[in-house]
Amino acid sequence: MIAPMQVQVGRPVRFEGYAEDYGCPIVAVQFSLDGGDTWTDYDVSGSTGDLWVHWTFEYTPERPGAYCLLVRSVNERGEASPEPDIAEFTAFEA
Repeated sequence: MIAPMQVQVGRPVRFEGYAEDYGCPIVAVQFSLDGGDTWTDYDVSGSTGDLWVHWTFEYTPERPGAYCLLVRSVNERGEASPEPDIAEFTAFEA
C-alpha cells in the first residue's frame, strides 16, 4: 500500500513504482480507479524477465472525494498479480 495523500482537484497527481515477476517477463502493468471492474494497460514492451519494470501513472481528479487506485502487473503467461497494490488519495477544492 502506498501512503494516503491529499491532492488538489484539477491538478495531476503522479504515481510511480516497479514491477517484477522473478524471472517471468512482465507484459503489462494495469491500473484501476473503479475497484477493479476495468483496467487500463501501461505499455511495458521490451521488458525482460531479469529486469524490474518501472511504471508511471498520472491522474487528474475532476471532483473532490476519496479515490483508490489499484495497480497490478501481468506476466507473459497472462497471470495478474494476486493482490494489487493500493494507493488511496483524497482530492479537495483549492
